Amino acid sequence: MGNTYEFGQIARIPMQGDNVAISSRVLQTGSLIRYKEEEFFLSSTILEGHRFAVSPIPAGASLLSWNLPFGVATRNILPGEYICNPQILESLGLRSLDFALPSEPNFEDRIEPYSLDEATFTPGPACVVADDSRTFLGYARSPARGVGTRNTILILATTSRTSSFAGRLSEQASALIDSYENVDGVVCAAHTEGGANHNPNNLDLLLRTLSGFVVHPNVGAVLAIDYGDEPLTNDMLQIYMKTHGYPIAEIPHAFLSLRGGFQQNLEEALGIIKGWCGQVNRTKRSPQPISALKIALQCGGSDAFSGVSGNPLVSWVAREVIRAGGAANLAETDELIGAESYILQNAKDLLTAKRFLEKVEAYKTFASWHGTTAAGNPSGGNKYRGLYNIVLKSIGAAMKRHPDVRLDHVIEYSQPMTSPGYYFMDSPGNDLESIAGQVASGCNMIFFVTGNGSITNFPFVPT
Repeated sequence: MGNTYEFGQIARIPMQGDNVAISSRVLQTGSLIRYKEEEFFLSSTILEGHRFAVSPIPAGASLLSWNLPFGVATRNILPGEYICNPQILESLGLRSLDFALPSEPNFEDRIEPYSLDEATFTPGPACVVADDSRTFLGYARSPARGVGTRNTILILATTSRTSSFAGRLSEQASALIDSYENVDGVVCAAHTEGGANHNPNNLDLLLRTLSGFVVHPNVGAVLAIDYGDEPLTNDMLQIYMKTHGYPIAEIPHAFLSLRGGFQQNLEEALGIIKGWCGQVNRTKRSPQPISALKIALQCGGSDAFSGVSGNPLVSWVAREVIRAGGAANLAETDELIGAESYILQNAKDLLTAKRFLEKVEAYKTFASWHGTTAAGNPSGGNKYRGLYNIVLKSIGAAMKRHPDVRLDHVIEYSQPMTSPGYYFMDSPGNDLESIAGQVASGCNMIFFVTGNGSITNFPFVPT
C-alpha cells in the first residue's frame, strides 16, 4: 500500500480544466490521492514529471494540458492511471527502472492540423506601454545600434577557415585589456559556415547574421578576419552591410585578410586590438531605460516542469519588458508545432498570424523532403523527463508567450528587430543556431530555461 497525499503536495495542474496532472515526485503504486472532493488510487508507480489522469477520460476523448489536446485516449482511462503512449513505454523500457511499467499504452499521439479561421479572427490588443522609470546599467551606443549589456571587443571569423586563428587571437588579446576596467572581454565568434570551395546555399542568411554580430550593441569594436579567397569574404560582408543599411560606420572596426605567416598575422591583429582598448574603455555603464532591452527567450534540456515554471516566468519578464517599451524574441519553429492555436490566441493582425503559420508549414515541408516529421523532435531525455511527444513539448515551449502579450512581429532568422513588441523569429530548434539568430537580430540578453541543467550561452551576450 502506498502513501496518502493531498494533491497539492505531489502534482501540478497546468491549467484548470485539464484532465491530467504532472507528478512533482515519484509516486508509488497504490498511493491514495485526494483531489478536490474525490479520492483515487494510483494504478502504477509514476515517475517525476510524468502525467496521470485526474478525471475519467472516455475512449476517443482528448487528453488535455493547458486545456489543449496532446493525444487521444485509446480506451477508457480512470483517475489515477499512468498516462502512457507507445513511444514513452518504448523509451522507458530501455532504462533500468525499479518498478513495472504499464503493460500497454492508453493514448496515442494525434496532431490535428491547425486551420486559421479568417472569418472569426480577432486582432489582439497591444500591451499597454506603461511609464516606467526603472533603469539598468548599460552601454549607450548610437541610436541605430541601441544599448549594450556588455562592452566587448569582438574577433569575428568571417568563415570557418579562420576560426582557429580567431580563437588563438582572442586568447592572446585577452591580456591586453587587464588595465581597462570598462572592457568586459575580448571574445571570439566562430562558426562552421562559408569555408567550402563552393558558394554556400545560405549565403544571404550568413551575411545577415554576421552583419548583426558586427553592429551588435554589446560590441565596442570588431575585427573581422578572412583569407580573402573564400566563397564569403570580408569584402562581401562590407558590401552587404552598406547595401542593407547596417550602421557599420558607428563602431570601431577593421577587416583583416590573413597573408604570410601565422605569427606575422597574429602580431598585426594584436596591434589593431591594442589600438582600440583605450577607445572602447571610454564607454562606461550608465543608467538606461528598460525599453532598451531586447531579450531572447530560450529553453533547452526541457522537462515537464519547463512549461509550468520557468517558461511562464520568462513570459512574465517579457511582458514587463514589452510594457516598458522593449522587445522579446521567441524562436525554434519546429518546437512550436502543435501549439499554433495557443500562439495565435493573441496576434496583432491576420497577416502576422498567416506569416507565423507559413513558417511552421515551411518547416514541415522541409522535414518531409528528408523523410521525417516533427514527431521525432523530443529526445530520449525529453521523454524520460515527461515530454511524451512534440505537442506537449511545443505547448510547454509556447508558454514563453504570456497570454496578455500578443504576437506583434514574424521575422526571418537574424532579421533585425527594429520596433518594440513580441517577435517570433523563424529558426531551427537547435539551441546554438537559434540563439545565434536571436543575437544577430539584436537581442542583448538571453533568458534560458532548462529542465536538466543543459544551457547554452553566447560569447558576447549574457545568459
